[in-house]
Amino acid sequence: MKAVSRSLVATLLATASVTIAALPAHAYRAFVSNEKDNTISVIDTEKAKVIETIKVGQRPRGVILAKNDTWLLVCTSDDNRIEVYDANTYKLIKNLPSGPDPELFDLHPSGNPLYIANEDDNIVTVVDIDAGKILAEVPVGVEPEGMAVSPDGKVVVNTSETTNMAHFIDTKTHKTTANILVDNRPRVAQFTSDGKHLWVSAEIGGTVSIIDTETKEVIHKIGFEIPGVNSDAIQPVGVRITKDGSKAFVALGPANRIAVVDAKTFKVEKYILVGQRVWNLAFTPDEKKILTTNGVSNDVTIIDVAKERAYKSVPVGRYPWGIVITEK
Repeated sequence: MKAVSRSLVATLLATASVTIAALPAHAYRAFVSNEKDNTISVIDTEKAKVIETIKVGQRPRGVILAKNDTWLLVCTSDDNRIEVYDANTYKLIKNLPSGPDPELFDLHPSGNPLYIANEDDNIVTVVDIDAGKILAEVPVGVEPEGMAVSPDGKVVVNTSETTNMAHFIDTKTHKTTANILVDNRPRVAQFTSDGKHLWVSAEIGGTVSIIDTETKEVIHKIGFEIPGVNSDAIQPVGVRITKDGSKAFVALGPANRIAVVDAKTFKVEKYILVGQRVWNLAFTPDEKKILTTNGVSNDVTIIDVAKERAYKSVPVGRYPWGIVITEK
């Protein structure tokens, strides 16, 4: 009896192992804004192909997800509004108000409100996404772009491209509490998952500043050197940091590279060749892949995070700009 039981258990375990091994890798959907085509390309990340194209408003740039990834929000910059789409049916749900020329935005960890950088009027607009109402307008520097809300939801940071600052704003009072000078033309701001550091890319300065969020001081600047590439072509824009805080990936614009950075030591470990003029990037939820938007080659590069290797290029619309990824 015992021998039969052991044999049966062994058979079941072997069968389970085969079944698990045969399961396909997890697939996600990536939403990519195409600035010149006024569309969103929807990519199946496992098949590495576009499965849907959504027609949206004029000059779509920033894209994020809300309502447990059931809403897709799009900055339609030339229409001066935020468009909300059903992330499953791709149908327009409603429009949200915004100041002129919304470019990037971020959502409070609670799911509401939304913080929008309005490039043309030097304002961060705070919007209730349920009521569709503007709650506040916060004056910031010239040409606001990057937006990031701290993991605890207490602070929102905006970067102003012409003023060259990162503006720290209290989310309760909507008052600016600090203005941190960084290098020329700051673009993207990204908090570490523990909220202790803020990374700010400077496109023209060619650096990434690391800001201590408690002291409000720049504690380190990361520079980039690529053999055979002119320094003025190295223009940091998108930044993404792994949840465990071990690695950071930085998009370097017309250098056509992604920098892989040790996020503890701030040392650049590697450069990955991708498409032309890489703007922004996003992890899949399992962080096994990172996808880049390449604005001039009109494609998306898929990178294996563990191997730190680009392995697939996916054609999309013209001037792909923003990207966000969700469960399929």
